[in-house]
Amino acid sequence: MQTFFIVAILALGFLITFQIAKASEYVAVLRGYERSRKQTNKINGFMLLAFLIIGLIGVYYCNEKLKGKILGEPASDHGVLVDRMLYVTLAITFLVFIITQVALFWFSYKYQESDKRKAFYFPHNNKLELIWTVIPAITLTILVGFGIFYWFKITGDAPDDAMQVEVVGKQFGWEFRYPGKDGVLGKKYFKNVNPAANNPVGQIWDDRYNHDDVFVEQEMHLVVNKPVKLVIGAKDVIHDVGLAHFRMKMDAVPGTPTTMWFTPKYTTKQMKEKTGNPDFVYEISCDQMCGKGHWSMRGTIVVETQEEFDAWLASKKPQYYVANPDKDPSVKKDSVIASAPVTGAVINR
Repeated sequence: MQTFFIVAILALGFLITFQIAKASEYVAVLRGYERSRKQTNKINGFMLLAFLIIGLIGVYYCNEKLKGKILGEPASDHGVLVDRMLYVTLAITFLVFIITQVALFWFSYKYQESDKRKAFYFPHNNKLELIWTVIPAITLTILVGFGIFYWFKITGDAPDDAMQVEVVGKQFGWEFRYPGKDGVLGKKYFKNVNPAANNPVGQIWDDRYNHDDVFVEQEMHLVVNKPVKLVIGAKDVIHDVGLAHFRMKMDAVPGTPTTMWFTPKYTTKQMKEKTGNPDFVYEISCDQMCGKGHWSMRGTIVVETQEEFDAWLASKKPQYYVANPDKDPSVKKDSVIASAPVTGAVINR
């Protein structure tokens, strides 16, 4: 219904504008072109002023209606800085927008054609040229400086206690790999990629660091208040790791690993309470057009306590044993027990 009303209002506005234009043509025929042109200028000046007032009211209304309701509070430490930079940028550009647009539309209304006033030719002014060149240049330099500072902070070295997660994009899904107790991700080689042989990321099994790495798809688990370093890559085309709730994003490029790090501030359970949405989930999406299934390239992120994360990771079998079940100690133990002969003696007391 809302869409219908919007379309109806736009159609009505177009119809009114069209009728005004037609009426102006008829007036021009009846009263003469010169008089009609002056009348049209007055109408245009009034409409520009009305558009300015209605437009500013609309901007204020949309801001109040949608403020904080699209993505909510940033859920990472870097996200707070990104939002702060965004708000500063919006404040500066909004101030410039208000000044320039009010001047533009008011000028069109105030100084419309009039027989009582003569146009003044104003060819050049060095002072004005200097003002509207230097001030924007300084402002943009400051904003770019903040952007570069935050960028290097996000992509720089992660804290020593940060956990690592490898994120790999593919058409059209996500793969995640976690290091085991050794805390080191094993080496991989693209020619080793073989999902049929339970080696979807191309791990090199001769590397002992691969023996405890855990592989999962579509769902990434993180620990609240613990830094995490994402090691990002792609299998086929360029993807982009988009973490909207954390205000983070980074390209996933085939053959060229990229990294970024951040610290989650709230668990998924806490965000459900803060947003009042029992179905809330953190989302990882692809923010780079990557093919016809791009729209469906989404995954979920679960932020939990350290105890919950440890229990989840312990429930996963290392991919080395999934690909090589004959080397799995638990499988060998079960096989030995199953194949052992039954012997025993009866003891009378």
